[in-house]
Amino acid sequence: MSEDWRTVPLGEVLNLDVEQRVVEPQGTYQIVGVLNRGRGILHRGALPGSATRYARLNRVRGDHVVYSRLKAFEGAVTVAPPGVDCYASPEFPTFSCRDSLLPAYMRLVTTLPSFWVTLEGLSKGMGGRRERVSPADFLTAAINLPPLHVQRRIVDLMAHLDDHLENLKAEIEAGARLEARFLERLLESAGSVQMLALGDVGEFIRGRRFTKADYVPFGLGCIHYGQVHTHFGPIATEVLTYVPAEMQSRLRLARAGDVVIAATSEDLSGLGKATAWLGDSDVAVHDDCYIFRHRLDPKYATYALASPWFQSQKTQFGDGMKVTRISSSDLAKIQIPVPPRETQIRVGEAMASLTSKSEAMRTEVASLTTLRQCLLSLLLSGQVQIPTGFDELLAEVA
Repeated sequence: MSEDWRTVPLGEVLNLDVEQRVVEPQGTYQIVGVLNRGRGILHRGALPGSATRYARLNRVRGDHVVYSRLKAFEGAVTVAPPGVDCYASPEFPTFSCRDSLLPAYMRLVTTLPSFWVTLEGLSKGMGGRRERVSPADFLTAAINLPPLHVQRRIVDLMAHLDDHLENLKAEIEAGARLEARFLERLLESAGSVQMLALGDVGEFIRGRRFTKADYVPFGLGCIHYGQVHTHFGPIATEVLTYVPAEMQSRLRLARAGDVVIAATSEDLSGLGKATAWLGDSDVAVHDDCYIFRHRLDPKYATYALASPWFQSQKTQFGDGMKVTRISSSDLAKIQIPVPPRETQIRVGEAMASLTSKSEAMRTEVASLTTLRQCLLSLLLSGQVQIPTGFDELLAEVA
């Protein structure tokens, strides 16, 4: 770490800045929360004053540092984006940055796992969900603080990486919309197609729990529900993680040809995201997933679960305020088009060919995300310095 870097408690660079508003029953309040693992603000929507038990709400404004006292140990801390003007419960204290700390730099700090561990150590209470971090204790947490010009360069570098990642994700989303239209046209060309409930063409088997603490370098391949959301596309042939082979007897396994479906999501759009397992061996499946064992062509099945037909029907079944879930009984009610087997194979192969580019981009996004986190940790620890020619390089790229 350079000599001009300092390690300081947050109390040296933040001011407690809580502005409370009395709740008027006839008023309407835009409510926010904070996602865990430093993932930012969660917009919960408008709430009538008559619908909350709180007599006062905390105002959350742009560039406020805000955290959840109850879930700070899970990394529920962030910096509100510029322009935000919302409300949160009194469980969310707010702070403003002093002149020596850029809000955008602090936002990067809140995404560090090491910072979440610090907050976990500050949690006090009678165990588990009753633990809290007080504002006074929050301000004792220490961070590495470089000079302002270094903070700006770190923020600029990470912003360029994030812009690139967002552009890739936008391309993937555009590709997904194209795939949906392509699937519709393929089925239209097949003529009259029977609509059947998923429960009529297969069964749903819930996975069984394992945790990231169970992971080992080699053993029984496993699929965690989070990986279905972040790493796997419509088809998977290799796992990312393993659990000990001796755990096999108490887990539930997907066979080649089964479809693994995420039963839980932070939003409705991700609910029911699916991947067809086409690997050489059976894999353990997390309990926030269902194994769909069916009599369809597996490639066709996974694309049908991403189709407009599936997406339009699932909205009536998702439940939960903070996370969205769908039951196996509700999944079984959703209808999809089921053409003859030879048409399923043809459609599945055509769709797989179309999505190959998206798969390559998903792999790139996963690799860049890992690289970004490693680079950020090194930059914020002062172990890596940004070259003096960085500003000129950014100007050329721009």
